[in-house]
Amino acid sequence: MDLNLLIALDTLLETNSVIAAAERLHLTPPAVSRTLSRIRHVTGDDILVRSGRTMTPTPYALAIRDEVHALVDQAQTLLKPRRRLDLATLDRVFTIRGHDVLVGALAPALTATLAHTTPNLRVRWLAEAPGGDQDLIRGQVDLEIGATEPSVPEIVFEKLATDRLVAVFRHGHPLARDALTTKRLARVDHVTISRRGRFHDAVDDALAAQGLERRVLASLPTASLALAVVAQTDVIAIVAETLCKPLCDALGLETRRVPIELMATPVILAWHRRHDSDPAHAWLRTQVVKALSEAMTQTKAIR
Repeated sequence: MDLNLLIALDTLLETNSVIAAAERLHLTPPAVSRTLSRIRHVTGDDILVRSGRTMTPTPYALAIRDEVHALVDQAQTLLKPRRRLDLATLDRVFTIRGHDVLVGALAPALTATLAHTTPNLRVRWLAEAPGGDQDLIRGQVDLEIGATEPSVPEIVFEKLATDRLVAVFRHGHPLARDALTTKRLARVDHVTISRRGRFHDAVDDALAAQGLERRVLASLPTASLALAVVAQTDVIAIVAETLCKPLCDALGLETRRVPIELMATPVILAWHRRHDSDPAHAWLRTQVVKALSEAMTQTKAIR
């Protein structure tokens, strides 16, 4: 069905005139007459009948006039650009998935913001999972925050920050006694942090370039689990310095700069392109960026 017929029907029933309807619709009278014929064919009713020099709506036309007008008005409201966001009445559930230390840095500040500005908005926080870009494409995740750039063009991303990698170990660990060299780094046992359970990462490549190899005893899915293991054993981990500092401090862990060249860890915020023009989604992205910036700034200030 051609829904444009509803607009024409609404105008005809409001004006009771083909000529007046044509002027309002910016069409010619013959074109509106043809449209009226199509409406008559679809409805099986004359809609407007000539009465002297004017046209009179049929009983059926009078019966549907208000409903037709309401439908057209609802369609126009639906398609009208939404430029103003009312946070007080915004009723949405957003799903944010991310690395555990990033979620730990963001969740407190963002939760406080939501409590004061958006009483009907809720956030579902999820841990990292192998789904990756596909969950953003399918709409199961609204925002993904981690260290990996998306691999498909329909996923938009923004690099929010970078964080230097450091070696972390328990208080009193033998590594704390002297300067940390590549040979000493390779001699101690390590744990890796990988949601996919990988034992090999950029640290191994950097050590291999110097003819060295480390032993990785375990791969853990989150930084918080890895740091808990580090706090109770003699293994070490390589982690993002600023983001992991609050947790390292809470566990009484020590950190040292790694004596190998490693790229800083990026912080990537990603979302599907369909959310670009969504005011609510844009507002949420702004709050995430603000919360992360404040968290990293506060951590650096107390370093």
